[in-house]
Amino acid sequence: MDISKTSRLSLVEQVVSQIESLIQSDTWPVGTRIPPELDLMKQFDVSRNTLREAIRALVHAGLLQTKQGSGTFVCSSSILGAAFYRRIKKADLLETLEVRHALEREAAQLAAIRRSEEDVEKLRNCLGSCQAAVQNKDRQQYAEADIQLHKAIVQAAHNSILSDLYEHMTEALQISVQNLVDLTTDAGFHEDIHSQLVTSIIDKRADQAMDAVNHYISEFKETLHMEE
Repeated sequence: MDISKTSRLSLVEQVVSQIESLIQSDTWPVGTRIPPELDLMKQFDVSRNTLREAIRALVHAGLLQTKQGSGTFVCSSSILGAAFYRRIKKADLLETLEVRHALEREAAQLAAIRRSEEDVEKLRNCLGSCQAAVQNKDRQQYAEADIQLHKAIVQAAHNSILSDLYEHMTEALQISVQNLVDLTTDAGFHEDIHSQLVTSIIDKRADQAMDAVNHYISEFKETLHMEE
């Protein structure tokens, strides 16, 4: 059996790979306008056509977005994240909630078993941010704080695959969180449940941590049914 030699990466693929690394390492965070074309041509030592082809590939993949007259901006932290974003935009809120339920329930259980003292401090800080947003009656602040809290719980689970999956879904989940917050009359209606969730994880009570997740997801589902 003949085995063909692997081909070297093309210049375009090399530029795409380098730009992906800049984005994933947060050197170019989401929302950043990337440097001018001439600067990038010098930085990557490539022609204008090569650079433009690489940019087009990343725009198509969903990592970059070109705005007429403004430049090109980073719009996702990963290709997988961009794919999740497109998919969840097409899904209804109930489907998104069901996915969140599965991931966050498992994360809560594992976090209650594996959390470290460093995790505990981070969880308390995130919960404090949620509570501050409720006091300020700031829905946008609350939605952002809510996502950060759940990311901290996933990180406390100390499962790298679960963490990577949830991280890639974060941008898409932000949509569902904001939509759900907008549907409620009280941004903090499940804040007591968040407190119970964090307390259960800190006290290493896995069953109660999962019960807390079941509770707030059920509350969200009831809210959706009332809106139908």
